[in-house]
This record gives sequence, structure tokens and C-alpha cells, in this order.
Amino acid sequence: MTSTTKSPGTAGTPDAAAIVANAVTTGGSARVNKHHADWRGWKFLWPFALVFVFVFIIPILYAIYISFFQTKMIGGTQFVGFDNYIKLFHDPHFWSSVGRVTIFTVVQVPIMLCLAALMALALDSMKLHGTKFFRISTFLPYAVPAVVSTLIWAFMYGAKYGLVGSLNAWFGTHIDVLAPSVLLAAIGNIVTWEFTGYNMLIFYSSLSTIPHSLYEAASIDGASEWQIVKSIKLPELKGSLAITVIFSIIGSFQLFNEPSIMQNMVPGNTITTYYTPNMYAYNLSFSGNQSNYAAALAIVMAIITMAIAYAVQLRSMKDQMK
Repeated sequence: MTSTTKSPGTAGTPDAAAIVANAVTTGGSARVNKHHADWRGWKFLWPFALVFVFVFIIPILYAIYISFFQTKMIGGTQFVGFDNYIKLFHDPHFWSSVGRVTIFTVVQVPIMLCLAALMALALDSMKLHGTKFFRISTFLPYAVPAVVSTLIWAFMYGAKYGLVGSLNAWFGTHIDVLAPSVLLAAIGNIVTWEFTGYNMLIFYSSLSTIPHSLYEAASIDGASEWQIVKSIKLPELKGSLAITVIFSIIGSFQLFNEPSIMQNMVPGNTITTYYTPNMYAYNLSFSGNQSNYAAALAIVMAIITMAIAYAVQLRSMKDQMK
């Protein structure tokens, strides 16, 4: 009896060299296809990248560039190095505006976010009647343009013909909401009215991700409503709270629309051209023909805002890691 041994090259057994060649070819083509697929994916980002570069990156670089120059009526544009920055750090108007928006941020942002969190918790409790109407009505002020909102509130603040004036006539009082001592609070009230609903939706969307099974389990264990809020809902708001705090700080340091619109509606010179850093930069650039100095101001304010926002983000990340 003889046994037949098939050689590696016979039809019954695949050739090892062919297997290796096929694997190499398949793997190579897969890598090529993957490379092309990744490249095609990056192509979808080109429109955004172009807009981002031309709208965001190039203006910043240009602002940094012109901040090192000074344009004079006689002599043209001259390179002055850091003179604009040195002048800015010794400018009392600049520090006055920075101090004003700092006070505004420290007071207004916590009040606004607390109101937004309370509204979100009220909506999430499922015990509030007309939740859809309440959600839409609280978000509606954010949809109103800032110019319209400011004009509405400015007329309401009027001591003669507005709502405050009517209340003064009825009760025999002499309350002036547009007085210099309370004007910043009046502006803060407008901003709070505009953005509380927006922040409320961020909080509410975060609360909506919590499984209802957690609430049911807590209720079975005998937890009260306050204990559920304290132990389940509030910890869930940490991430969204960090986002809203960062956005609110950036928005507060960019305060411009409300005081700029109210400038001609407030008696006297209560709202000056340097009431906020953005107003100061705007008036320096378009009214004072000092665009180079205004660019230096804008760069410094951007650095300050970025530093504060980054510090808040680091603090939030440390709290979430605990």
C-alpha cells in the first residue's frame, strides 16, 4: 500500500507564497483605502477650516500686528514696539472699565445661574403645570435681539414716562433706576432677563439625561425630594455648570450692547465712552482714530478672559475627578 503525499504546490493545498502575497496585497489595499477614506473625511472640514482661519485666526494675528504700531496724522505709521501696551497698563480709564465689568461678573453671573438652575429643577420635578409653556416663555427673551431688549427695559426704567415713573407717581416715591449708583445693577437685570432662559435649557438638558430609575430607587429607599436633588441632580449639573460659567464670564467681559444703547437714554454722562472695555476699544478705534491702541486693548482683554476661563475649567476638571 503506497501513500501519496501532496506537494505544497499541488491543487489540493494552497500555495504558502500565494497566501502571503494575497495577504500583503489585501492589507496594502486596505491601508490605502483607509488612507483615502481618512483624507476624504478631512475634506469635509475644509470649508469650516477656511472660514475659521479667515474670520478668526487672521483677524487676531492682524490685531496683534497693528498693536505694535502707531498711526499719526503726520509721519504715518511707525513701529513703537510695546509702547501701546505700556500706555494701556497706565491708563486709568482702562482699569476703571475692567473693574466695572469684574464687579458686574462677580454679582450678575451667580444670580443668573442660580435662577437658571432653579428653573431647570422646577421643570425637571414634573410637578409644574404647563411645562411646555414655561420652557418656551423662559427661553423667549434670549430670542429677542439685544437692541430690542435694551430699548424695552430702558423705556421701562424711565423716571418720567416709563414703568418706574408711573410707580413713583402712584406711591409718591422718587426712585431713579438710571442713577449712577444703581445703573450697573439695572444693566445686570437686563442681561439676566436675556440669558437666564438660555442657561436654563443647558441645565435642563443635563438633567434630562438622568435615568428615572435612579429617582425610583431613591424613592423606594425613602429619600426625600431635597435628598434626590442634593445627591443625584446637583452632582449631574457640574459639567453643564462649568460650561455656563465659562460662557457667562466671556459674555460679561464683552459687555457692550446694553450700555452702548442706553448711553444716549441715560441723563448726564453716567455711561462714559470707557464704561466697559469693549466700549472703550470701540470708541478709541472709530471715534478717536486710535485703532492701534484699541487693538492692544482688545488683545489684553482676550488674554485676561482666556486666563479666567481656563482657571474655571481647570477647577471644574479637578472637582469632577474627585
